Amino acid sequence: MRVVVLVFISMLLSSPVFAQCDGRLIEDGAFLHPPLCAPKEPKRIVALVPTFSLGIALELGLPVVGAPLFGMSDEDLKSRAEAAGVVDLGSFMEPSIEKIVALQPDLIIGSDFLGEEAYQMASRLAPTALLTGANWKEFYRTLANITGVADGMEGRFTEYEKRVASVRERVPKDVRVSVVRITPWEFQVYLDEPDAWAPFDVLRKAGVSRTDFETSETKVGTKRLDFEGLAGLDGDILLYIVGGSNDSATSGRHEAVLANPLWKMLPAVKAGRAYRVDAATWMEFSGLASANKVLDDIETYIISRP
Repeated sequence: MRVVVLVFISMLLSSPVFAQCDGRLIEDGAFLHPPLCAPKEPKRIVALVPTFSLGIALELGLPVVGAPLFGMSDEDLKSRAEAAGVVDLGSFMEPSIEKIVALQPDLIIGSDFLGEEAYQMASRLAPTALLTGANWKEFYRTLANITGVADGMEGRFTEYEKRVASVRERVPKDVRVSVVRITPWEFQVYLDEPDAWAPFDVLRKAGVSRTDFETSETKVGTKRLDFEGLAGLDGDILLYIVGGSNDSATSGRHEAVLANPLWKMLPAVKAGRAYRVDAATWMEFSGLASANKVLDDIETYIISRP
């Protein structure tokens, strides 16, 4: 069986999957290398990334047959995927090509950070859309368009937008919030900025004020800090993320950080207003379910405990 699969892969790599489009030709969009010949009604979708693409695809009710589930910290999303019969492709860094071939996908989806090499490989197996939109709602709309389920798309956000408006009205305007991710080797600060990473975009839209150190009106990216750099996190409330795709929650790093004098000097820590939030929600953001969990955290830690 392995020899047959390898021969099949070799054949795929030597010739394009299609010479002409018998499906839906999507000539432009927020994905790599348009145009895309997408199936009229995809039946067997492989998602290469267990965050945006898998979670949003399941929320859209798409027929996902395979995705890399190994190492996921979002147990809720993993359970939903397993209940839907999604085959585990292993790690998203090295998904099993043999399993992808065996699943016979008619569409492969993912994010452009996987890179050109991944695109070239995947597109030999099936029509491939590696989406480029940083904004999670744009990703949602693009995926819905590619898969032919865009009708009624805006209605999916109606209740969520109502909740965002309600939260924004209740968020204390005079409270500043700091957010940091603890990794085994550094601290990471995802900024309040245009096209912020999804959970921080939710914070922004919900009216949460970050510190000057954590705010930019241009696209800066992630600030990477050592212990001395933590001094910039002078918010009245501190939300911190630990664990997830790294071992900072189990290696002793978490405890070492909380015991460090420079951590203890942060205003929110001294005031007893430092709260650990779920890495699965904040680092494996996967659509409306995750967005609502971020709003839960805002209500719990910012509105209820100003």
